[in-house]
Amino acid sequence: MKKIFAILTLLNITNLHAEVQFREKVTGLKSPESVVQGKDGNIYISEINEFGKDGDGQISKMDKFGNVTIFAKGMDDPKGLAVIGEKLYVADKARVLEVNNDGTWKVYAAADAFPNKPQFLNDLEADKAGNLYVSDSGDLKSGGAVYKIEKNGSVTTVVDNKNPDIHAPNGLLFEGRDNLLEVDFDSGILYRLNLSTGATTKVAEGFGGGDGIVKTKSGKVFVSDWKSGVVYQVAAGKARPVKSGYKAAADIALTSDGKYIMMPDMKAGELDFIPIK
Repeated sequence: MKKIFAILTLLNITNLHAEVQFREKVTGLKSPESVVQGKDGNIYISEINEFGKDGDGQISKMDKFGNVTIFAKGMDDPKGLAVIGEKLYVADKARVLEVNNDGTWKVYAAADAFPNKPQFLNDLEADKAGNLYVSDSGDLKSGGAVYKIEKNGSVTTVVDNKNPDIHAPNGLLFEGRDNLLEVDFDSGILYRLNLSTGATTKVAEGFGGGDGIVKTKSGKVFVSDWKSGVVYQVAAGKARPVKSGYKAAADIALTSDGKYIMMPDMKAGELDFIPIK
């Protein structure tokens, strides 16, 4: 009986540590841009370090006890992250990388695989079939695009600036039913993007420098605003502030239990955890 009690106590302590990491801010990061929680429970954070300096970018890993270590390094300007199976994918400047569970990586989609040379690959999203979607924010004003990377590595254009709504596409979120949510960094408008036709429908506005998008199981949608340092909730087609005061609210993600928004503050070098109420 004592042995059983000891085991239960150990499990409770372990669970407590797992919860603590979602309440304590992580500091000392090097320009964190994106974050995702893997199926192994670890949290992966892309760190750009110095903008425009190739080779100094990295991915850090935080385990369930809150320990942060370097997981993969030698990247250029790593931004958006996505997980498919055991692999981690990274939008790295003008290419997309595939990272193994030991931190080694290879180029998954090179710059010359794209229909047009990428300028500023930003967010990354996976669908249920294992395809990737990546936003190219262009010059952050005009000329952006959203691309689809199929499992065989072929890259096609979903939408580009021939659609007048596409200024500087940033955050992406797969909705199913052949749709992506896409927020524009320039206009601050959240759109629903039809993946078959490239047509856009405005969902909400007022997100300033729109960056990341998450959607809870109950259907609540949150968007981060890099320019004003605010995380908003979509409410009746408008942006309702949830938490402010960040220096640069980058690409948000949900914890796997859906209880917290993980919020990288790029300029502060921090990762915050916002409880969802």
